[in-house]
Amino acid sequence: MKRKTTRTARAELWRPFAWQAQSLLLAYPDDQLPSRRALAARAADALPGPVARPLLRFTAHAEQTAPADLAAAYVATFDHRKRCCPYLTYYGHGDTRKRGIALLSLKQTYAAAGWRLADDELPDHLAVVLEFAAADPAAGARLLTEHRAGLELLRLALNDDGSPWAHVLDSVSATLPALAGDDREAVMRLAAQGPPEEQVGLDPYASPVFLPDPVVGGPR
Repeated sequence: MKRKTTRTARAELWRPFAWQAQSLLLAYPDDQLPSRRALAARAADALPGPVARPLLRFTAHAEQTAPADLAAAYVATFDHRKRCCPYLTYYGHGDTRKRGIALLSLKQTYAAAGWRLADDELPDHLAVVLEFAAADPAAGARLLTEHRAGLELLRLALNDDGSPWAHVLDSVSATLPALAGDDREAVMRLAAQGPPEEQVGLDPYASPVFLPDPVVGGPR
């Protein structure tokens, strides 16, 4: 059994590199995007196919798109559409007091690991969570699992919109286990209900009837 555990651990050493690459691509596409894109493309060479291929589709799109157009698309997608919100605690708590507690819990998790946020970063932005997961894979994997329902809703919304960032979310989903019954039910509930106290004026969420499976149930 010990040998099997060791082999499994070695087989998953690529995950921090995947999470770091995904974090880089989910940041605002500023002047540093070309270097981030190049780093992510190089990292993809060492990743399993189901994780690497979506990343490379995004980097190819980003390379062929004018920087101003990509930046405008990022703002239109993530800043102007609540159903594409990159802040993971929003999906479970909306803008309620419970979200403040969830944000504090994330900050405490980061602090316990000796990891500090920049002043302009919120702890639940997916790019931040992924960067933390790359630095502390065990704690980061737990956070991604805890917020799996919101992550999957974001993935669904981006795919529905035909957003290039859907490729990055497909890659993130491919680093995680297949959705179990409880996880899938949580996604379906959020899809049907929307965030608490924030249903007025929101774009409708995708019907849970059409909820697809993640890209893979963990790469091989």
